Amino acid sequence: MLRKIFFFLIILITFFGILWFYLHKKGGRESEFKLERVSRGDIVSKVSATGTINPVATVIVGSQVSGKIVAIYADYNSRVKRGQVLAEIDPSIFEAQVQQSRASVEAAKANLEKEKRTMQVLMANLENAQAVFEKAKRDFQRAKYLYEENLISQSDMDSMKQTYASALANVESIKSQIKAQEFAIKAAEGQLMQSLASLKNAETNLRYTKIVSPVDGVVVTRNVEVGQTVAASFQTPTLFLIAKDLSKMQVEATVSEADISKIREGQEVEFTVDAYPGRIFTGSVSQVRLSPVSVQNVVTYTVIIPVDNTHMLLRPGMTANVSFLVAKRRNVLRVPNVALKIRIGGERQKGAGVWVLRDNRPVRVPIKTGISDGTYTEVVSGDLKEGDEVIVGLREEKRGTTAPRFF
Repeated sequence: MLRKIFFFLIILITFFGILWFYLHKKGGRESEFKLERVSRGDIVSKVSATGTINPVATVIVGSQVSGKIVAIYADYNSRVKRGQVLAEIDPSIFEAQVQQSRASVEAAKANLEKEKRTMQVLMANLENAQAVFEKAKRDFQRAKYLYEENLISQSDMDSMKQTYASALANVESIKSQIKAQEFAIKAAEGQLMQSLASLKNAETNLRYTKIVSPVDGVVVTRNVEVGQTVAASFQTPTLFLIAKDLSKMQVEATVSEADISKIREGQEVEFTVDAYPGRIFTGSVSQVRLSPVSVQNVVTYTVIIPVDNTHMLLRPGMTANVSFLVAKRRNVLRVPNVALKIRIGGERQKGAGVWVLRDNRPVRVPIKTGISDGTYTEVVSGDLKEGDEVIVGLREEKRGTTAPRFF
C-alpha cells in the first residue's frame, strides 16, 4: 500500500514538474514585459503656465514740480486716504514765485485803472470839443448867410471859418486819442490776464509741493527719501506706488503661442505659489490679451485671472504656477501615456495604439484617443476593455536580453 502511494506521489510530482516547465517555457515571453491594467477614472486636461500676482488697480504717484524732499508722511504698507499728504517738496522757491506773481497782478490792475481814467478824461474832452464844434458850426453857417447878404466883411467870414475848422480838427484829434486809448486798455487787460494766469500757475506749483494720494489704498512702493532732489523737467518721477485694493488681485499669466488657442474667457484656473506649498488657489480667465510679447523669438500672450484675496495671503509680485482647466472627463476608459509610446519591432505603425498580451504574445491594438492629463489618456474607441493589461515596458531582469526591441 505504501509503495502504491509512493509511486503515485512520484507520478504527481513529475506531472506538475512537467507542467511547470511547459508553462514556464511557453510563458517566458510574458515575464519579459511590465504590464498595467486598463482602468476607469477621471481625466483633466490642463495647460500649464507661469504668471505674476499683481493688484487689479495700482496708481503711480509722482511729482509735477522739481525740488528737494523735506518731509515724508507715508511708508511701505501705509494705508492712505484720498487727498492725504504723502510727502512735501521744499516750497520756498514756489512761495516766492507766488508773491512775485501777485505783485505783477497788482501792477497790472493799477495800470488798467490808469488807462481807464485816461479814457474817462478823453471822453469828457470829446464831449466839450463836440459842444464847441457844434457852436462853431452854427456860427459859421450864420456867417455864410450874412456874408452872402453882404452884411459882414470877408475877414469876419474867414475868422468864423477858421474857428469852425479848428473845432472840427480838435474833435477828430480827440477821437484818434480815444481809439489809441482803447488799444491801451485792451493791452492793459491782456497784461492783467497774463499776470493772473502766471499767479494761478505759481499757486498750482505751490500746491504741487505737497504730494497727495489720489485714491484710497495701500503704499506698495516708496522710491524717495528725505533730502533727495526730485527732477520733473523731462518726465514725471515715480515717488509712490499705491494699490487701491489688495483684497482683489489678479494673475498675469504668460501663455505660449502653442497653447493660447486652448485658453478662453471664463475658463477655470488653479494655481499655486511657493509661499504656501500644497495650497491651491482658484480663479477664472477674464481676459486673453491680443497683444503678443516676443522675447528672443519666443512669442507669448498675457492672460488675466482675477483672484479673491480677502484672506490677504497673496502679495504683489508672487510667482504663480498656473493650470488652465481645458477639458474634463469623468469615469472614462483610460490607458497610461507610456503605453502609447511603446514600439515593438522595427515596423512603424500609423495612428495611436497599445500593445497587449494575447496568447502570451504581444499584439498591437489600434485605439482612438481623447484628452490626456499627462499621465493617462482617454480611450474613445478600440478593442480594449477595463481590466485588460497593456505593455508599458520591459521588466528589469529582462533588460539587455534578446527580447523584442522597443523604439
